[in-house]
Amino acid sequence: MIVIEDVDLIARDRSQMHGPCEESLLNKLLNEMDGLREDASILFVLTTNRPDQLEAALASRPGRVDQAIEFPLPDEVGRRKLIGLYACGLSIDEALVERTVKRTRHASAAFIKELMRRAAQYYISDNGNGSLEQKHVDAALEEMLFSGGTLNLKLLGADASITESNVDEIATRAGN
Repeated sequence: MIVIEDVDLIARDRSQMHGPCEESLLNKLLNEMDGLREDASILFVLTTNRPDQLEAALASRPGRVDQAIEFPLPDEVGRRKLIGLYACGLSIDEALVERTVKRTRHASAAFIKELMRRAAQYYISDNGNGSLEQKHVDAALEEMLFSGGTLNLKLLGADASITESNVDEIATRAGN
C-alpha cells in the first residue's frame, strides 16, 4: 500500500503548475501508477481536500483510480454525535447541543472537536461546576472565529458561512 497524502500538491491541474519541477513530479506519479504489472499487489491511496484541483489525467486512464470515496462535512446527526463525543463526558444540556448543532452548519469534524475542547477549557476555568453552558461555547466560538484572526480560521478549517451566521448572535450574547 502506498499512501500519498495531499496528492493535490504533486498532482494538481497542469494549468496551475509553476514550473517544470512540479510537472516532473506529476509525470513521475502517473508513470509509476501506469507501470505496474497486472498482477502487482499494490494499492495507491491518494488523499486530498481539493479534488477540484487535481490533474484530469490522474483519472482519465482506466485503472489509475478505481474508486473515489468522499467524506462530506457532517450533517446534523453527525454534528450531534461529534459534540457528544468531544464533550468528553461533560454534562451538556440537550438544548445547548441543539443550538451548537445549528450553529456549526458547514463545520468540519476537526472544527467541532476544537470547539468542544476550547469550550471545556472555559468550563474548567469557570470552576467546572454543573453542566457545560452556552457562555462556554460562545467564548470558544468567539476565540476561534473572531479573536484568532483569519489564519486561525484557515487552520481550523472554518467555512466562511460559519462566521457569517454567528457574527450577530455571538456579538449580541457578548454585549458588543
